[in-house]
Amino acid sequence: MTPCVRIILGSKNDLEKISATTETLDSFGVAYDLHISSAHRNPDRTAVLAKTAAEEGIKVIIAGAGLAAHLPGVIAAYTTLPVIGLPLASGALNGLDSLYSIVQMPPGVPVACMAINGAKNAALFALQILALSDKPLQQKLLAYKESLKT
Repeated sequence: MTPCVRIILGSKNDLEKISATTETLDSFGVAYDLHISSAHRNPDRTAVLAKTAAEEGIKVIIAGAGLAAHLPGVIAAYTTLPVIGLPLASGALNGLDSLYSIVQMPPGVPVACMAINGAKNAALFALQILALSDKPLQQKLLAYKESLKT
């Protein structure tokens, strides 16, 4: 199955923090790929991952980052695909700096921003975007929403 969601993390230390993202995508049967690529330590690789995503069949990118959290914005600068920023708790400010870095994007470079450590919602938001053109996925999401009522 060709991945349609790309997950990019700034550090391998963040893998555990996004487990709810991968578990949610798995539970809906949506394929993804996952890359570790820091916007600061490996900017060239990060740019390539963003620039080539659409031609590789990716429809949505989830970018999780802590501390300065430039990753989602850098990715958004290189693609027209929707980018979902996931601020991750870390450092002295426990993710508040990450939240501010992601939510305060300049005009012309939009990034959707989830809550700090909002890994499950990042996946659900990606699924909602994909469901716009995927009726079976839309039905799964409707069933999921119904299950929340009980």
